[in-house]
Amino acid sequence: MAGQPIEGQVLVLTAAKASVPPTRLPDLVERAQVALGPKLERYRREYERLYAADDREIFLVDWGHWEALGDEIRLSDRELSAVRRAHEEQLLRIGRRTDREDEFETALEIREPVVVGTGGNESAGDDGDGLE
Repeated sequence: MAGQPIEGQVLVLTAAKASVPPTRLPDLVERAQVALGPKLERYRREYERLYAADDREIFLVDWGHWEALGDEIRLSDRELSAVRRAHEEQLLRIGRRTDREDEFETALEIREPVVVGTGGNESAGDDGDGLE
């Protein structure tokens, strides 16, 4: 199974803003990861990849993508909002770290991020998708 794509500090920050109990958020993020991990190759083929590292890749998806995923894994509206926010916060944290925050904030105006953990098991080289 792929690794946890959302950092602990991001979960703490998100939990402070979310309408779900802080102890519940890691489980919700893990549920999303269980659904997202097997779709990694599809994301690589179909969506723009903003960021890739040994442990995670971040893609921009169309609006409504999270609603479909929330239905698939049976998240309530509040739970879905918290998980989506965790993915957004992770993207912005990486943006600050890599001096790409403005670029990532602009991207969030038109699409939503999906952070997929790779567990460090994926090759770090070019996978031939032409993205990144």
